[in-house]
Amino acid sequence: MKRIISIISVLCILVSLTACGDKMGTADKNNITAKEDTTLHSEAPVPSELTPQINSSTRINTDNRTVQYPISLESMVVRGEEGGDTPTGLRALSKTDYTASEKREGLSEKKLSHSHGPASGGKAHHTVEKFQDTFDEFYASTLDRISEEKVMYLTFDCGYEYDNLTADILDILKEKQVPAAFFCTLDHIKSEPELIARMINEGHIVGNHSATHPSFANISRSQMAEEIEETENYLRENFGYCAKYFRFPAGEYTESALDLVASLGYVSVFWSVAYDDWNTESIKGKAYAVDTVTSRFHDGAIILLHSVSHDNADALGEIIDRARAEGYEFRSLEQLPL
Repeated sequence: MKRIISIISVLCILVSLTACGDKMGTADKNNITAKEDTTLHSEAPVPSELTPQINSSTRINTDNRTVQYPISLESMVVRGEEGGDTPTGLRALSKTDYTASEKREGLSEKKLSHSHGPASGGKAHHTVEKFQDTFDEFYASTLDRISEEKVMYLTFDCGYEYDNLTADILDILKEKQVPAAFFCTLDHIKSEPELIARMINEGHIVGNHSATHPSFANISRSQMAEEIEETENYLRENFGYCAKYFRFPAGEYTESALDLVASLGYVSVFWSVAYDDWNTESIKGKAYAVDTVTSRFHDGAIILLHSVSHDNADALGEIIDRARAEGYEFRSLEQLPL
């Protein structure tokens, strides 16, 4: 009997030790998970890590929306597997097929043009706020008024290449470790595969700026879908990449166009800071660009610059430095809450 009791006692001790070990292992795993989460949301990731990351502040505000569009902020950027023969080194993605939905009753076909007044005192102009009020329903954004931190988003429109300025801009962004979004037309994507691949591989977003740059206020919903689909499929097949962010050519749109873009799963990105930088014949100098852009800084700004401007290429480094000196953080559009 004593022998049996001794055996039972030993077994109880072993079971107790095993349970403790399991608890310790679980605690260790929990600690590792927490550490990895902290690393994932670090404030200063290297450029190559920027695009795949989703900041914890990313969220969707549904208060002002009557329609649930097929938009998922957790999968706005899609990348093929490594080891492909595309310029990015990614495997090609399958093509998509978009069919234009019927226009919802009550949506206007009136042509609208996005505009903005200059910000002052770190606050967006009231016209920008009014635009955002109308954009909320359609998952469109002209500024970030949800994030509590001082943040900015840097975006470029790219319709063609001029004096190799995009490469200069990419050099500065890499040096400063700043994420940006480049909204490119299909012609620009086809003619500059090395630049597009560099944008993608260095962690920037290559957004959809349509195939032929028409006014979306003057074409049918089916034509809009074709413009977006053609550009997306070229990126999918030739770069193994897709980012579901769209910028309206010339900032022209209608309520129906906003609805169509959202129905394809795209977020429309406008802007709250810009200036007359698209004219290659008008060079006003680095100081003008720096002073103009920095004087319009405000919380949640979406900055629009054109990649064909010598002034922008010359001024970009100082613009970034000024913003950071004022406490601003540059974020990727993937971190833009809606």
